Amino acid sequence: MICPGGGYGMLLTKREGSDVARAFNRLGVTAFVLKYRLPDARIMDSPSLGPIQDAQQAIKTVRERAKEFGVRPDRIGIMGFSAGGHLASTAGTHFETRYIDETGKTSLRPDFMILINPVISFNDSTGHIGSRDNLLGKNSSPETIRLFSNELRVTWATPPAFLVHSGADIVVPASNSIGFYNALKKNGVDGALHIYSKGEHGFLSYPPFDIWFRDVVEWMRVEGLFTNKK
Repeated sequence: MICPGGGYGMLLTKREGSDVARAFNRLGVTAFVLKYRLPDARIMDSPSLGPIQDAQQAIKTVRERAKEFGVRPDRIGIMGFSAGGHLASTAGTHFETRYIDETGKTSLRPDFMILINPVISFNDSTGHIGSRDNLLGKNSSPETIRLFSNELRVTWATPPAFLVHSGADIVVPASNSIGFYNALKKNGVDGALHIYSKGEHGFLSYPPFDIWFRDVVEWMRVEGLFTNKK
């Protein structure tokens, strides 16, 4: 399940969506691009919940229709870029709160996460304030900011994660990925963190796609996520 970035104000559905899905397809991996709703008070009672509701509904749908899609219901991962990484990490840390299907039985927990230069925290020093304002509003309470600062939501039940970031990223600091990785390790959750010394947010010039995607694939292989058993 691929969540494109765009600061919760737009969706980069090609470069951070369909292009990546096709790369997975060439490896025999089924991939879906999630065109999640962007927060909009004009059409939503709770704009901040629209994206995570869509992510949970997508996980629920794929898990319940796993046989039809030819996937394993226990190998459903979520991937996200930038603000899409925030959404993916929200799905991986808020799954015990059912924002949809409150009395349902289908697990909404992704089995793994792949987070590419992700927004993780919404605090003033580390977080991407534009994404925070678009999702939560400019006058969000400290309690709401903490709720969606996902490094604070990691527990032993959080799924394993691969994180990659550029240390030169001035839009979303690498401290987002570092903080999340540290929280994973503190709670005994498997994780891998790659930080490149060069490159900007979005990896527009470096590292090239083949480099960081190779590292994603290697982590998936080591984690045993490429088995063919249904």
